[in-house]
Amino acid sequence: MALQPDDLLDACGLPCPLPLLKAKQALSRLAPGQLLEVRATDAGSWADFETFVAHSGHRLEAREERDGVYHYWLRKADGDSAS
Repeated sequence: MALQPDDLLDACGLPCPLPLLKAKQALSRLAPGQLLEVRATDAGSWADFETFVAHSGHRLEAREERDGVYHYWLRKADGDSAS
């Protein structure tokens, strides 16, 4: 089953921590339960997104690396407690 994002953020070429910061901004514009796909080329984003979801209410539905591009699917948390 392919994940169907509600929004796509292309953060390719952005250095750390910009992919995560841009993702947080994009999530703030989504409704709870919606899905954001992030694409980044910064290898540090792999750990950044893992840490982010561990400390927020958001969920990392999936992630993968393809040809040097990291893909993340983040589900926005329900309610206002996530940041």
